[in-house]
Amino acid sequence: MTLTPGPLERLNRARADLRVGLPVVISDGTETALVAAAETLDAPRLAALRALGQPVVALTSHRAATLKARSYDGDLARILVPGDVGVSWIEALADPADDLTHPMKGPLQSQREGGSDLHRAAIRLVKSAQLLPAAVVVTGVSAPEGLTLLSPQETATPETAIAPVVAARLPMQLAGMGRLHVFRPEDGGIEHYAVEVGKPMRDAPVLARLHSACFTGDVLGSLKCDCGPQLHAALSAMNEAGSGVLLYLNQEGRGIGLANKMRAYSLQDQGFDTVEANHRLGFEDDERDFRLGARLLQRLGFSQVRLLTNNPRKVAMLENSGIAVTERVPLKVGLTPENAAYLATKAAKSGHLL
Repeated sequence: MTLTPGPLERLNRARADLRVGLPVVISDGTETALVAAAETLDAPRLAALRALGQPVVALTSHRAATLKARSYDGDLARILVPGDVGVSWIEALADPADDLTHPMKGPLQSQREGGSDLHRAAIRLVKSAQLLPAAVVVTGVSAPEGLTLLSPQETATPETAIAPVVAARLPMQLAGMGRLHVFRPEDGGIEHYAVEVGKPMRDAPVLARLHSACFTGDVLGSLKCDCGPQLHAALSAMNEAGSGVLLYLNQEGRGIGLANKMRAYSLQDQGFDTVEANHRLGFEDDERDFRLGARLLQRLGFSQVRLLTNNPRKVAMLENSGIAVTERVPLKVGLTPENAAYLATKAAKSGHLL
């Protein structure tokens, strides 16, 4: 054991660097790239990158399709940054907020030659930092000293262990007496919670809910989604059943983070549905990883669940991760005039059984 950072520490350091506007280095041993998040890059650092080579903006194919840019690399596009544009031009490529009022961003020239593995790793890294999935990349450079260095493989979020931190008794209005468990990923990521209602048996299927954090719905009572009503109904159902476990996973906005979720809401105000808004931002329909829920259940000693969900994807991912789902228990609550279209999109495009 040494005092220098290992791969997981460097990954988290790189995420923090990108969020404050500092470039990082990605190198496969043959080629090296300087990478900055398009969202946080400022003018002086753009000038410094230009002094080293030709910057390109790496975008996902979803965002490139919105911009009508060519994706020669399939899942991404590499857009050459003209010498006479500044950071506002790059921000407009990354952020669709003004697409309808200022649709003309180009002409955009996509880079065709050369490999795209480092650009793909760059997008993966900025997404994991919960920034817009757009990266400014300069390849063929020497890595400046002092910047965080990763290999392409190290930009992938590993399936890390989850360690218990603390648990304590908690009386709840909807669920009676229970225990709140706090778990911390060993990669230094955000903590997740398990609410144990009553005293569920470990040798029988437990009534369970995998609930993704929703600040707007769970805390503010937003009418745009059904998250708050689902949370409350799940706790009430566990209380009525006498026991249960609710996993509260910090995967806000289907895994894209609260800031990007609000960007998606702004696009929905322009007339796009949930999936369309995510794609215009450059994200997939759903960026969550429900394997995390399986790991938490296993740490708590559960191997079988009666799952409160309308999402077959949760069932499949739990079963693929070693948790037996003996029953899918529907959770159809929270329909409002404000979220009717949202729920219809979940059924039509995301396969929810509503």
